[in-house]
Amino acid sequence: MSLERLLAQDRLKRHKTSKKEITNLLRLIRRDLKDARVKGLSLDRKFATVYNAILQAATVFLYCKRYKPKGAGHHFTVFQAMKEILGKDYYDLADYFDACRAKRNITDYDYAGTISKAEVHEIIREAEKFLDIVLDWLKRHYPKYIDKK
Repeated sequence: MSLERLLAQDRLKRHKTSKKEITNLLRLIRRDLKDARVKGLSLDRKFATVYNAILQAATVFLYCKRYKPKGAGHHFTVFQAMKEILGKDYYDLADYFDACRAKRNITDYDYAGTISKAEVHEIIREAEKFLDIVLDWLKRHYPKYIDKK
């Protein structure tokens, strides 16, 4: 679904980002990936924390394209927009992240103890690869937003 269509459906709004905002998103992502490795944290919390990192990473694409998700269902909107921005090669990854959203919703709102160790390892692995994709995309398309530190 095109970004303009998501905008027309009131699922996106125009947004002007900045280097500071993108840098802060990248810091949140790295913090969450680090926090998900804290010993003693439940598998449910680890999964939800990594999911948050993924959501923030996918949001980077929208912000750079001058959009921001709006309203109910904004997580779903972010992953739909990710497909539009990155193209068909990333549809499966966006669908995987959307499936993680559904699992995160269950563990956050309905039932404790539903996430397995294997699911946590998988989502961490996918999130780390996704961060590399985001950073590479930023370098190629929006280098002005990369903190050189």
